[in-house]
Amino acid sequence: MKLRVARWGGALCGALLTMPCAHVAAQAYPSKTIRLVVPYPPGAGTDLHARALAQKLTENLGQSVIVDNRGGANGVLAMEFVAKSAPDGYTLVYALPAQYAVNPALYPKLPYDPIRDFEPVMLVARTPLVLFTHPSVPVKSVSELIKLAKVRRDALVLASAGNGSAGHLCLELFKNLSGTQILHVPYKGAAPSMIDLIAGHAQLSFLAWSTAGQFVKPGKLRALGVTSAKRVATLPDLPAIAETLAGYDITNWYGLAAPKSVSKQIVMKLNVEVQRVLQQPELRQAFEKEAIDIIGSSPEVFGEYLKSEWVKWGGLVKSSGLKVE
Repeated sequence: MKLRVARWGGALCGALLTMPCAHVAAQAYPSKTIRLVVPYPPGAGTDLHARALAQKLTENLGQSVIVDNRGGANGVLAMEFVAKSAPDGYTLVYALPAQYAVNPALYPKLPYDPIRDFEPVMLVARTPLVLFTHPSVPVKSVSELIKLAKVRRDALVLASAGNGSAGHLCLELFKNLSGTQILHVPYKGAAPSMIDLIAGHAQLSFLAWSTAGQFVKPGKLRALGVTSAKRVATLPDLPAIAETLAGYDITNWYGLAAPKSVSKQIVMKLNVEVQRVLQQPELRQAFEKEAIDIIGSSPEVFGEYLKSEWVKWGGLVKSSGLKVE
């Protein structure tokens, strides 16, 4: 009997000693460098404001937060890498609808599941894309572009960040609503597509204002309209495409997630710290200048939003007949 009591007592003491360990570990988080994976090459809007977030988080957390660019395959490689990483909060992904909601409908088989393999941390921000043209294209409005596209069938080329990217789907919706034919050429990210647009190798592209807006004033690009249903406050003179094409509405967004099974304490720590960063006037002004609307949701709200966006974007992919083998 004494031996049995001793064993039970030892087990109980061990349990009591180990119970606080997870809590202590979460309190100590982070104790080393955090990797923020961005599914696009350096230079695009997503990369630029991911780096702004990483810099501010580094200052607040006292640990380095580095951006790891893993472009290609519409973000499949980046998402797979994060999904298979240790669920310890030191590998995160900063991704878009293309990775969370489009790829499941676009690819017949994916090496990751955006719902099953990830723990939502925050819906960070939302932004429309902008329809840009090379200045050699003789149009200054969406209506003029539609008329030109109907005359020059298949002569206009649109460069996108890749098959199934938001820019690609913006084009498909544009063609469906306008009855035009525009050739789509996918690139490995927004920055490479923008370079070819500026060089005149493509005539059109849907890009974030933070990626290409700086080239409008010097005359290297022309902006025709935003993809949101209404105009945005920071670009009041830029019409919404919906003013010409009724029902046109596509908005890009940015979400932060961790590998599944990461502790709730770490998820909440990350959420709180990112919320704190997003409240800094310097960062808010930088985002607003680039027509980015800060959201800063809870993990639960982002989780539900992911499910609804999966349905929305998946429906757009299927109605467009897009498929990537």
